[in-house]
Amino acid sequence: MRVLIALDATPHCVALVKEAASRPWPTGSEFLLLHVLDPFPFVKAPISLKRAKAATLEVLSKAGEDLAKAGWKIETDVVLGLARKALPQCAATWRADLVLVGSHEAGALTRLFLGSTARSVLREAPCAVEVVRAGAGEAKNGGTKILLATDGSPYSLAAARSIAERPWPAGSQFKILAIPEPFLPLGEFPYFELKEIEDLNTAALHDAQRHAAESAEVLKKAGLEAKSATPLPKDSDAREIVKAAEQWKADLVVVGSHGRRGFDRFTLGSVSEDVALHAHCSVEVVRAPEIRESQGLKGERL
Repeated sequence: MRVLIALDATPHCVALVKEAASRPWPTGSEFLLLHVLDPFPFVKAPISLKRAKAATLEVLSKAGEDLAKAGWKIETDVVLGLARKALPQCAATWRADLVLVGSHEAGALTRLFLGSTARSVLREAPCAVEVVRAGAGEAKNGGTKILLATDGSPYSLAAARSIAERPWPAGSQFKILAIPEPFLPLGEFPYFELKEIEDLNTAALHDAQRHAAESAEVLKKAGLEAKSATPLPKDSDAREIVKAAEQWKADLVVVGSHGRRGFDRFTLGSVSEDVALHAHCSVEVVRAPEIRESQGLKGERL
């Protein structure tokens, strides 16, 4: 597994690398510790830019000591550019399977109008992306609690396979959340009788239960037992997932990405993106390039 860790050369970066070093990874995994340095402040001071790059490489090397001690192969690199653009490009060039990015973001208003590094990487990276929350890396008793949110789509099943293919700490717990899509007729039109509405909502619940069972079967084949929950929603899917993660005290939420882009994403939002940016814990958004290509969407980003 090739893991790109996006670092900002601040004290936060040490915690992010410690979190990576504390996890079990597939045999042969490799890590790239990457910092994107904005060259603009150094336009008229090339010598200072050279010094800044050298100092940053030293910080990255120091930060990677925990990974090196754990026996993992690591690389460090500093590239010039804007982080929100350079990180997805580097992930593609390095052929990363997963990008780890910190979550110390700007406020909501700034994030809405100017964007954020985490949001940009979530949208543009060609691989899975995990937003690692502050406090990651602290010792946990009883393993990791992983919440998988599924809607029964191929993307959600890809997320389940991603979990199944990885090693997890002893005592880890898995929970699958499938939210029924309730039928709510708009307006006061007598097109549907009460019994018809009840039948449609019952069918939606059964669909959610089936989706949860499908993902549970994927985990079961890998020797992982999972509980399932299909709560009736009282809010948007993203908020229901965030709420479920808080109530269960999850350490990690895993969701699949459907790849909504452009104006639709801005007006309607992306469930995976909203969860990643607002959950209390770390969130991994899993992409499935093979699904995108099979559907003729090779040029699209998830």
